[in-house]
Amino acid sequence: MKQDRIYVCHTFYHVYVSLLKEFALPKEQQKKATMVLSKMSNNFGDLRSRLEKSGVFEDVIEFDEKSYTYFPELLKYKEDQKSFIKNLINRIIFTKKYGKLEAAYVPVDFRNYKDIYVFCDSDPIGYYLNYKRIKYHAVEDGLNCLAYYDTARYDNRGHFKLKALLSSWNWIFIQNGYGKYCIDMEVNDIMALKYPMKKYVECPRKALEENLSKEAKQTIIDIFIKDKEKILEILGGLSKDKKNYLILTEPLCTLEIRKQIFSDLIKEYEAEANITLKQHPRDELDYSVTFPGVCLIEKTVPMEVLNFLGENAFDKAISVLTEVKGIRFAKECVKLGPDFMDKYEEASIHRQNEFI
Repeated sequence: MKQDRIYVCHTFYHVYVSLLKEFALPKEQQKKATMVLSKMSNNFGDLRSRLEKSGVFEDVIEFDEKSYTYFPELLKYKEDQKSFIKNLINRIIFTKKYGKLEAAYVPVDFRNYKDIYVFCDSDPIGYYLNYKRIKYHAVEDGLNCLAYYDTARYDNRGHFKLKALLSSWNWIFIQNGYGKYCIDMEVNDIMALKYPMKKYVECPRKALEENLSKEAKQTIIDIFIKDKEKILEILGGLSKDKKNYLILTEPLCTLEIRKQIFSDLIKEYEAEANITLKQHPRDELDYSVTFPGVCLIEKTVPMEVLNFLGENAFDKAISVLTEVKGIRFAKECVKLGPDFMDKYEEASIHRQNEFI
């Protein structure tokens, strides 16, 4: 007998959205899903034990997912042959070999589940499921992320329609709904997307958040925040005599350029407000050392969880490229965008959709 659902997550945000989806189900359908945490691109720390303690999922499993660079025999198929046909042949071979090699590291039999939800199927799990011909639902990597970086079209610039057709035949693999065995691709807002496609289905995050019960919110807080008192102390200690700004860090550029970006932002705003930094889960810069005098909210706390702790706690939230439409913990939100980033790096690096 097949089990109900399984989620494959690569980031804290993915886990957060999975929790929203679970709590949106009728009570009798809850606590019957499996959570898979991929260790390939994120350090989840003790999140597994915290999820197990919460009881939201029937099982929580870690996945030692392997990048293609882990397999030396695949590297030759990534070399540019200076020929579209030769590159295409190499890609067809690569697609099959990669899925086959990844199989040894997959911790569960996905065929035992009725519904499979995969965040960021551009990662190896996407190749594996298509290799095994297992149908699944794709879910957007970040809030409205395709509106700013449509990875499927950007990664497959040149002869995209042909490549998409080959992916629909399972000769090669393209993420975000273009794979033969991808049933659909769940996004927050279809209207925000420049390149719609037939497999996109809309599932607004705001509606899921607004329908959360008080108990569900508390469970989410307990899962993600190890030291709630510390966070509440930060929020409670915000100045009443001066404005309070929260700057969202991001894993941008090199560490040195990243350090310069946030140094510049702190200098720009510190005269008018007290500054708090919220570290991005994949940002490896040590902000406690780099900016020792600035209040810091740790990386293991998804920024969305702050909505449950203090609505309008900050006067302003400032991001560089991170989507801010879901923020309620700040009275005002500012997204600096590509124009700001142009001062720090080559435009093609952060203006991907403009180069499709």
